[in-house]
This record gives sequence, structure tokens and C-alpha cells, in this order.
Amino acid sequence: MKLNNIKQYQLVIFDWDGTLMDSVGKIVDCMQSVAQSLALDIPTEQAVRDIIGLSLLPALEKLFPHNNDRYDDLIAGYKHYYLNVNSTPSPLFDGIEQLLAQIKAAGYTLAIATGKRRAGLDRMLAETGLGQYFVATRSADEAHSKPHPSMILSLLDELNITADQAVMIGDSKLDIAMANNAKVKSIAVTYGAHSLADLLTEGPTATVNQPKDILLHI
Repeated sequence: MKLNNIKQYQLVIFDWDGTLMDSVGKIVDCMQSVAQSLALDIPTEQAVRDIIGLSLLPALEKLFPHNNDRYDDLIAGYKHYYLNVNSTPSPLFDGIEQLLAQIKAAGYTLAIATGKRRAGLDRMLAETGLGQYFVATRSADEAHSKPHPSMILSLLDELNITADQAVMIGDSKLDIAMANNAKVKSIAVTYGAHSLADLLTEGPTATVNQPKDILLHI
């Protein structure tokens, strides 16, 4: 598939989990496992999907609102399960690297805005080899949690790009809400954490069902 003939944007910002990497299942499994290990109420799959995109502490505050004395244990346990125990595959979605290579070759600037922490993002960029495509990244350590617009706004400031020249691509209502709060356009992908119906509640500029279709909207 070829890019749209008319280049609408200069900066294309991607979310990570559920947008570039198929990691939703692993996140759900790890969150449920750590809850079970601490004898806490186990959140449903949908409840965990609904917090994907948030930074870890705000995510825990939503999932375990009555267990604030256990947040340190939950954070440590979640990291342990994610890094050392859980073996759920989390590959890149089909065609993602080709997509990024094509967008970059066409002269776009690429960036990331993710709820992952810096160490986790850097590890994933290195392991997947995708780091070469992005000129700037923002993680949970460097900005307010989504849907606050600070990730996007700081990227715009760093790259000297105006809001009307940027688009945010994500799989979560939080991504689309963050884009709205930053006054940038958005593309919602329906193959990640949230359903099309949920994503439409935030009014994305466009929706796509597979990565290659992003090319039609930038």
C-alpha cells in the first residue's frame, strides 16, 4: 500500500503497547497474576484493557483503589512477572517495521508517546530494532500520564512542530483523549486494547483495522 498522495502531517506520533507491539495479552496476564499472588481481587481482562496506556501507578490506582498500602508490592510484583516470569508472546504486529520504514522514507518525523517507563521503552526499542525510526520519545517517567497532553506538547516543543502538523496514533481511548487535549489529530487502531465502539467515544480523526491502513490517513 502506498502513502496518501497529499502529505497531511509532518510529525507522526505512535503509542507503543497495543499499537506497535501486540502486548495486551501479556499485560493482562501479568496484572492478574500479581493480584493473585498478593491475595487481592483479580481484575477482569476488560478492566486491565481499560487502563492500558496509563502510567503504572495511575493504572494501579484505578484497578486497586482500596489497596493503596500495597502499591509498592504491586509495582515490584508486576515488573517481576513481566520481566522474569510471564512467557506470553508480545511480538510486533504484522507489517509494523515495514510501515515505519515506509513512513520514515517518505520524509515524516516519527516519535513515541507511551505509558511505559523509560527503562522498559528503551529495552523494547533495542530488542525490536525499532529505535532507528524515532527521533524523539516520551515515556511515563518524563510526563504526566495520559490523557494529559504533556507528552505530545513536549514533543511538539522539542521538534519545533505545530499541533496542526502532527497526528497521534493509538489503540486506547486514552491516546485519542490525549490527542484531543493537545489539539492534534488522531488515528485510532482497532486491533489493540479498545474496541471500535469505545474508541469512537473520543472522536478520533480516523480509524483503521490494520497497520498498513495508517498509510491512507497521513
